[in-house]
Amino acid sequence: MFSVEETIPATEAVQIPKQRGESLLETAVRYAEDRHWDVFPGTWLEAVDGVQLCSCGNAVCDAPGAHPARADWATQATGSATVARRMWQKQPNASILLPTGRTFDAISVPETAGFLALARMERMGVTLGPVTLTPDRRTQFFVLPGAAVKLPDLVRKLGWSPASLDLVAFGEGAYVAAPPTRFGSRGAVQWACRPTAANRWLPDAEELISPLAYACGRDR
Repeated sequence: MFSVEETIPATEAVQIPKQRGESLLETAVRYAEDRHWDVFPGTWLEAVDGVQLCSCGNAVCDAPGAHPARADWATQATGSATVARRMWQKQPNASILLPTGRTFDAISVPETAGFLALARMERMGVTLGPVTLTPDRRTQFFVLPGAAVKLPDLVRKLGWSPASLDLVAFGEGAYVAAPPTRFGSRGAVQWACRPTAANRWLPDAEELISPLAYACGRDR
């Protein structure tokens, strides 16, 4: 497993995701079957003259191999392991994308602020949900749906202006990339705090906002 997972003490894990040696298809099916997350296949990487390019055809794609492949991706997303298996069988190299605003929202902060917040939450005994690290150096905390709507008011109550902190929530109509999806040559999405039996029940944004806002304020 990735060493970043040691940021949070290990707990008894469910069967997702092995990440190394497991195909994108198998991982997508596990997310749907074991975690009951909706999943949908995104773009993928294609080797052209020795360079990994996005299947969308844009040579300067912002998220090569890690964004929706079609406009109606929201209706394509499924929580059925059987349907997920069928979709990835058609394109085994497709990235794994998770719609937010359904079973979870995601709060995104800079990587440095994310590590500071993780250490602070550990000392505080805060119960975390899964947390990812992205190749563009962001840390994404999975929380109960509704965070995107509540976040500005929660930040204001702590005395911050929402615009002053690099703290973003993804809710309805958005998505995040799941491990082990790759962003071109930048690397793969990883777990900082992997899905376990202990964090199947997600925290509310209100439980995490104070250490997250503090860390983002320190990181400015």
